[in-house]
Amino acid sequence: MDDVHIDLEELAKKRLAGGGLLDSVANMANSILGAAREGLPYALSQAGFFTGIVLLVVLGWVTDWTIRLILVNAKLSGRNSYIGIMNHCFGESGRAAVSLFQFSFAFGGMCAFGIIMGDTIPQVIRSVFPHLKDVPVLSVFTNRRFIIVLCTVCVSYPLSLYRDIHKLARASGLALIGMTIIVISVLIERMNVSSDLKGSPEARFTIIRPQIAQAIGVISFAYVCHHNSLLIYGSLKTPTLDRFALVTHISTAIAVLACCTLSISAYDVFTDKTQGNILNNFAPNDTVINIARFCFGLNMFTTLPLELFVCREVVEQYFFPTEQFNQHRHVLFTTSILFSSMFLALITCDLGVILEIVGGLSATALAFIFPAACYIKLTPQELPWTSRTKLPALLCVAFGIIVLCLNMYFALGRVWTSEGSAKICV
Repeated sequence: MDDVHIDLEELAKKRLAGGGLLDSVANMANSILGAAREGLPYALSQAGFFTGIVLLVVLGWVTDWTIRLILVNAKLSGRNSYIGIMNHCFGESGRAAVSLFQFSFAFGGMCAFGIIMGDTIPQVIRSVFPHLKDVPVLSVFTNRRFIIVLCTVCVSYPLSLYRDIHKLARASGLALIGMTIIVISVLIERMNVSSDLKGSPEARFTIIRPQIAQAIGVISFAYVCHHNSLLIYGSLKTPTLDRFALVTHISTAIAVLACCTLSISAYDVFTDKTQGNILNNFAPNDTVINIARFCFGLNMFTTLPLELFVCREVVEQYFFPTEQFNQHRHVLFTTSILFSSMFLALITCDLGVILEIVGGLSATALAFIFPAACYIKLTPQELPWTSRTKLPALLCVAFGIIVLCLNMYFALGRVWTSEGSAKICV
């Protein structure tokens, strides 16, 4: 498609309107540190303590490499979007596959963020104001559905209407401050956990455990931000490979450091009792942890617009690749996508295996398989498979396929059991 064959610098044609390095770092780090970070201590319990730490560091490094690989692929192919790259490399099937995975991952994340808002913020309000539920007018602030609608309509929706992603940098900066508060809260309160909530000390220093495949899926889901990497590149005032590499290095370093700190400090206390959301391991009336829970909920409706940007961009790129920006279409897509995800969050307390299949599989494909496969396709075909250029990409594709298949196997295995049942809110 010649009309899509645009120089990558077109992404940043409005240079004066772009953001700086710190803006891009804030957006990328916030995108990486999404909802899954509170599940990383659980990943350590699944993989084994030492294996889990290795996975956190190694997959962080691989994430850094594959994010930058997407931009290299864009330069080599002359395309300015993930969809355009896949279309250039694998034709219409590649274009359809990456569109589906990008949209499903981002939309699934939006649903999860809405659910988290409803599960955390009302709980904190009830804890801080225990008698609020007895006040007729104010009791709605303890209602899960009211909080989801309030946060989505009053905060997430206005932020999502922005056209330029760099304008979310201030909200992303606040989200990173919230993430810091969460990590510090866990570090402080882990020392005050009652003995009945602590895990077994004998289970602390494990080498490797059978659930390593599930742990890789959780960590991969936590690190993925590949679906909006080109949007972040395009938001730079001076977009170059070196500047984007610096943004990526800083963002992934922040993510790995935060994830390792949170995971190790929390798992050290709860070991075999570690839950999927580490904040649920603490007592409901823990004041410091309630502050962390509140920050976690707030983070979700500032992170949600980042995922909506991706959903909207995918629809625009797939169905209207050659058309100019249209304000009515922009508002229509923003409104329909956002309120669809809000509706699912309102009726579903736990997306369970549905989100695991959609999110887990999409994360693996977007982070490991597609970037490396495109790079192999774009490099000179005469190069041998064992060359230093192709071999790392080939290993990355193989790793991604193995993880994808294992995630599918375990996820589908839970479909046929009560463990995989989704909880519907009534």
